[in-house]
Formats: sequence, C-alpha cells, structure tokens
Amino acid sequence: MAKQEAKAEKSIFKNISQNRKARHDYDIIDKWECGIELTGTEVKALRAGKVNLSDGFAQIIRGQLFLHNVHISPFEQGNIHNHVPIRDRRLLLHKNQILYLHQELSRNNSMTLVPLSVYFKKQWVKVEIALAKGRKQYDKRAKIADADSKRHLAIVMKNR
Repeated sequence: MAKQEAKAEKSIFKNISQNRKARHDYDIIDKWECGIELTGTEVKALRAGKVNLSDGFAQIIRGQLFLHNVHISPFEQGNIHNHVPIRDRRLLLHKNQILYLHQELSRNNSMTLVPLSVYFKKQWVKVEIALAKGRKQYDKRAKIADADSKRHLAIVMKNR
C-alpha cells in the first residue's frame, strides 16, 4: 500500500524545464512556489516542453508579481489565436508574500527574483522562483573548483 502512495506522489509533479544557469550565476537565498496566469495555447505548449527560462526574471509592479523574458514557443497546432511567445505573465502569490519580497528587494539592491523551474503539480502549472544575489566571476570559479576537489576526493576515498 505504501508503494502505491509513493507512486501517486511521484506522479503529482512533472518537471517541464529548469534554469540551470540561475543556480550557477546566483546565490539562492529563499524559494517560493507560485502559480502562473496562462492562456490555453501556452499550457499546451508547456505540455510539449517548449519553454526557455534562461533570461527570465520576476518583478513587482503595482503590488503584483510579473514574470518577464520567459519564452514559451507558440503551440504548433494553434490557430490565429495563438499566444505571443514573450510577454509578461502574472505570477500568483499571497499578498503578504509579495509584500515580503518587495521589502527584501527594496532593502538590498543586489537581490533579484529569478525563475528556477516550471512544472506541473497535478493539473496546475507552477513556477519556482528564488530570491537570489548575483555572484561575481571569481565566486563562480571558486564554486567550480570546490566541486571538482570534492568529486576528486570522493573518487580517491572510493578507490581506497
């Protein structure tokens, strides 16, 4: 019975796309799961996996959270009412969460909101956004060197 429940939980989430560049370029401070306001052809294009998050960012405008520069390719079987690939899409968060994000962003200018992943949770499309601080080039190099040394150490310990 427990295996069936675990299998049901796994099928709840279906990952569509991840922003690996964001995890390399930013230090992730905090994460949120947001809903997103989409049109019908956008959802169909997402089911086909046609999304690019690499240049995306989120911004608070007049008390609402918007996702910018995220490219969702037009649906191939769409008609004249197909969606525009790059447009501002509203993210759905509670008001107090948006106020918290606004306070954090206004307090520290080096912070930004970046999308980390887009996925289906049951039938709903969710976007995972992160409050992040940009890394300098030397920080990126140091992180890569640290990961290499840990990997090398693990190999040496395994062969020992």
